[in-house]
Amino acid sequence: MEADTFDPDLIHAIFKQIWTRRFLERERNGGNDATDCEVGAGTSKKNRPTSANANAVKLSCELLRVFVTEAVQRAAAIAEAEGVIKVEATHLERILPQLLLDF
Repeated sequence: MEADTFDPDLIHAIFKQIWTRRFLERERNGGNDATDCEVGAGTSKKNRPTSANANAVKLSCELLRVFVTEAVQRAAAIAEAEGVIKVEATHLERILPQLLLDF
């Protein structure tokens, strides 16, 4: 059933891109956040590369799959109630607030 989920390499690449952007934003802003004050053995939290455990990436893929599936099902129910065959962005917009609260 792994074909029914998101590619872990893709999700990991997306995570890495976000981590890189945030790191660059912190560098541009001078890095004046609370993590600069942390003292640890070895490197500071600011200088450590961000990484993800393989199991965490797999779990993220599964959570994303469940989230998208639920969004599509709820939007389809709204479309069906309106007598429309095609799910449109407005249907997703209507279910999104409650979906985010449920997750």
